[in-house]
This record gives sequence, C-alpha cells and structure tokens, in this order.
Amino acid sequence: MTKRSEAKYKIDRRMGQNIWGRPKSPVNRREYGPGQHGQRRKGKLSDFGVQLRAKQKLKGYYANISERQFHGIYVEASRLKGDTGENLIGLLERRLDAVVYRAKFVSTIFAARQFINHGHIKVNGRKVNISSYQLKLGDVIEVKEASKQLAHVLEASQLPERDTPDYLEVDHGKMTAKYIRIPGLSDVPFPVQMEPHLVVEFYSR
Repeated sequence: MTKRSEAKYKIDRRMGQNIWGRPKSPVNRREYGPGQHGQRRKGKLSDFGVQLRAKQKLKGYYANISERQFHGIYVEASRLKGDTGENLIGLLERRLDAVVYRAKFVSTIFAARQFINHGHIKVNGRKVNISSYQLKLGDVIEVKEASKQLAHVLEASQLPERDTPDYLEVDHGKMTAKYIRIPGLSDVPFPVQMEPHLVVEFYSR
C-alpha cells in the first residue's frame, strides 16, 4: 500500500465518514478511528473541536492540501464579495485537480493531482502541471492525446458511484471538460455534508 493510499484511508477513519463515497473505504466496515484506542475516541466535541473537524474534513477531501495553502484559499475567499463559506467552496472547485476529478478523468482526487503533475492535462491547449492552478470561466481542460487511452483513464470515466456536475460540460469521447460556472455549496456533489461556515468560524476565532 502506498503512503498516498494510507493517508487517504486514515482520513476517512479519523473523520468516521466515507468522505469520498468510495466502495472500498474502511469506514464501510468500521466507523471508529485508527489505532488501538480508536473505539474510545467518541467523546463529545467542543465548539472548537466541531469547527476543527469541519476544516480537516474539507481540507482532507481536496487531496489533503497543506494548511498553509488551505488558509490562503480562505483568506482569498474572505476578500471576495458575498458569503465567505460559499466563496471558499467556489475557489476549491476552481482548482485544476478538483475539476479533473469531477470530470471523471481519474478515479480519485489524489490521482488527479498526480495525473496533472505528470503532464497529462492541457488547459486551453497548453500543458499545465500545477494541480492548484485556478481555472477561469470558459476554460477548456483536456487529457493529452497520448494519455487518452490509458486504462485507468478509461476506467475512471465509467465509474458508477459518481456523476459529473452540471457546472462542467464534459465529453468523455474527446476527454475534454469546459468550466462553465462557479458552483455554490449546493451544486457540489459531496458524498457527505460539508460545513464551510464552520471553517469560517474556525479561522475567525
């Protein structure tokens, strides 16, 4: 098992939820946390603990991005007009790795980061290998021609457990996706409830 997979499974077990909705999540078998004391850790959380858990869950969902990067996204969200929690989700969903995952070009968001870093993705015809790249409305994302027939790419497009959201126009025949609008919280197909307002409260303390 790779470190990447280990971390992914630990996040699910630590949260006590199958946050990516995957059939093989260990939470499907047991809901308690990792380690020999995992079953004893179900005490009532304080307000701070609830807010911290919401932040960890949202940060973990997006390939467990670093705290520094996640806080930077929050700061940018707080500067935009409108609801900070909604802005936070909108900025996270503008990340290239999130869109590659949503378009079902790969099976997991962790795989999306690796796929981009290895140079398999183009944006508006130009190779982009930065997974945190922020997309703009109208941008077209495409799997590189030489990568379109990779077995794991073809398998990911057929995954039954998730659908592509309507803020993307996806063509799996051409392996392209167009970013047509910035989503709000209710538009994003999270398998579990995300609470960005608690993340805002956490950073506002």
